Amino acid sequence: MPLKPATLKPAMLTSPTTSTGLRKALHPGTWLLSTRLVAVMVALLTVICALVGLVSYTTLSVTLNNQLDTSVQQATGRTIAFYTNANSNGTQPDPLNARATSAGQLSAVLSNGVVHYAGMLSSTGTRQQLTTADAETLASLPINGQLRSKDLSIGEYRLQARPTPDGDTLITGLPLATTHQTLSALVLSIILVSLAGLAALGWLGTIIIRRNMRPLEQLSETATKVAALRLDAGEVALSAHVPDAVSHPGTEVGNVGNAFNAMLENVSHALEARQHSETKLRRFVADASHELRTPLTAIRGYAELLSMTEPLSADGQVALRRVQDQSVRMSRLVEDLLTLARLDEAQQADRGAANGAASTSAIMKVLPNPVNMSPLVMEAVRDIQVATPDRRWSFTVPDEPVEAFCEETALHQVILNLLGNAAKHTPAGTAVHAGLSHDPDGSCVLEVSDNGPGIDPSFQEIIFDRFSRADQARTGTTGSTGLGLSIVQAIVRSHGGTVGVTSTPGNTMFSVRLPGLAAGTQPSAAEDAKHGASRIN
Repeated sequence: MPLKPATLKPAMLTSPTTSTGLRKALHPGTWLLSTRLVAVMVALLTVICALVGLVSYTTLSVTLNNQLDTSVQQATGRTIAFYTNANSNGTQPDPLNARATSAGQLSAVLSNGVVHYAGMLSSTGTRQQLTTADAETLASLPINGQLRSKDLSIGEYRLQARPTPDGDTLITGLPLATTHQTLSALVLSIILVSLAGLAALGWLGTIIIRRNMRPLEQLSETATKVAALRLDAGEVALSAHVPDAVSHPGTEVGNVGNAFNAMLENVSHALEARQHSETKLRRFVADASHELRTPLTAIRGYAELLSMTEPLSADGQVALRRVQDQSVRMSRLVEDLLTLARLDEAQQADRGAANGAASTSAIMKVLPNPVNMSPLVMEAVRDIQVATPDRRWSFTVPDEPVEAFCEETALHQVILNLLGNAAKHTPAGTAVHAGLSHDPDGSCVLEVSDNGPGIDPSFQEIIFDRFSRADQARTGTTGSTGLGLSIVQAIVRSHGGTVGVTSTPGNTMFSVRLPGLAAGTQPSAAEDAKHGASRIN
């Protein structure tokens, strides 16, 4: 089947980048301050050049026209005197033979409204006859001595018609070509000089303005560095400050830089106080959790001993079972708090980094032998399937090993916490799937998804916070301490990874990304890992 030729839609002719740049160029409010200053300076100079040029052109035009009018009047007077003297002698004079007649001068004689003579003195000194149309134009001139400009076949002329003593009318004119040429040369000179001046001023102004704007750029760079820091937790050192040359008081920029440095000092002291309080609180939680382990163990032990050695009523047995259940729950909470305290202590040095996580290279140095995640995922799914058989559990692992730079026990806890979270907060019959894959950049990706009712969007923003519980967001039957996902995030971040969640009704997915080896760089995984996309019945 022949393929149809591809057609280019009109919407494809303009790329989004081009349209965005065009919109920015058409809105000066989006320009850089230096660009706006240069544009304003060039615009003002353009207006000034235009005004100077207009005034110069007008002044020169008036001056040249006045000079030309004076020349026409003088030529008219000489020609009339010559013509009158010649007529008194009884000869037919040629007005162009008058003294001081210049090349290009026009002369014509009208008798009873009819042109009897019309000519122009050429540059070679010969007489050039005018056309009939020119004669008609000359005949229409008023004879009151007013100066008029007319377009003739030989060019535009400044003309004057005056009566002679013998009753004739003498017309004299001089060409406007020289005046027009002078004005055109002036306009061209003004344009060229203005353009050269604008170009030079734009270039020099850009250099000067950018040099003077450099302190603001340094201030912006410092603010950007501070804005990129994680200031919400951990020890943060605000080493970024505005240079002394920029923060010297006395100028507008210097005052801003000095105030910005003072603000950074204030923020640094506040962060130190916050870090000190966090350290004390973390130490208190760790110490209290450690101290609570012994009495909780004793409570559980004595409760079990009491249930085995003493006869109790039905109500007493129920109460004793409640004591045992709550002591177990309390013990789990204490263990979770201890785990978080240890993770916080281990991450204290790394949380001052911009992304709040240790680098991949550092993790590789600590753990030279990566952990194969495939067996851990399969074992965790099988274990939780035994504990909660009312869910439909499945997993998918690739044929090749998926090796991550992570401590095996911590990684196992991450997987169990995610699976346990899905089991706690979804109803019976929910399908829960654990998937393992390689990312093109070499990262290991673990995804735990379910088709439960989903998580409320407002709760997704705080779902990894400690003690955050929103059982109403997902249907569940058992309570939660709100520490499971916090432990997952702390472990993943301590190993240089990230964890996130996306949820809609019927599709909730927790995604963990850990640094690992690129796919295909190691031998095949264990034999049971080859059966990926296995279904646990």
